[in-house]
Amino acid sequence: MACNKDLVQYIADQCADAGTITTKRMFGDYGIYCNGKIFGLICDDKLYVKQTEDGRKMLLTEVSCPPYEGARDYFLIREIDDHGYLGSLVRATCQALRK
Repeated sequence: MACNKDLVQYIADQCADAGTITTKRMFGDYGIYCNGKIFGLICDDKLYVKQTEDGRKMLLTEVSCPPYEGARDYFLIREIDDHGYLGSLVRATCQALRK
């Protein structure tokens, strides 16, 4: 099932406190990037963030599952309406991915 473009833009806007957020369409779904670094996916209108220990510490609720069949587990982020939370989570995740 393809993603709703308006929701993809909304999620990108909600993450904007972390840096320059961009999305790239991939097979009907989207990769989501911060300052050029992919940190997650938007699949079937749900935000999935790569798993890191720094990110895990910030989660309001922890749900791990693959965004699509055959993928490794990501954190499923349901709290997409809190831009401060999302910005902090994305920033922490991207910093951990650089290590």
